[in-house]
Amino acid sequence: MSKSRPFSILGLQQIAVGGASKAKLRGFWVDLLGLKYRDTFVSESENVDEDICEMGAGAFAVEVDLMQPLDTERRPRVDKPALNHVGLWVDDLASAVDWLTEQGLRFTPGGIRKGAAGHDVCFVHPVANEEFPLSAEGVLVELVQAPEAVIAAYKVLAEAS
Repeated sequence: MSKSRPFSILGLQQIAVGGASKAKLRGFWVDLLGLKYRDTFVSESENVDEDICEMGAGAFAVEVDLMQPLDTERRPRVDKPALNHVGLWVDDLASAVDWLTEQGLRFTPGGIRKGAAGHDVCFVHPVANEEFPLSAEGVLVELVQAPEAVIAAYKVLAEAS
């Protein structure tokens, strides 16, 4: 594996949890734990109705997406597994995707695209195949292009260490 990685993973951007009822998910995450509701995103093609919530503040806020399927008979099933995916901030998404693909990492179909929160995203496939022998070993991982303010904040944090 090449050591000249042209990107850095900065930190946790989000977790996405799914359930049969977004209302029950909100009861736990928003009503009991106090996360802040920010927006709702609905996508027929992704079979999802999700509430975007967050904890923390500023560049270090972490998104918690509460997802329910629009149709339980269709795929993808955003409620199975219940911990649907984790999102990681990356400082150069295009370079990351190119380099990781060269290493043999499998991505889901769709390439880089706008995600629910408006950032460019790409998903690492949870399962490898013959063509791409590397995967996230059972976990769906979303790589998220960090905005400049997030990149700068993580740089300050790194330099302070």
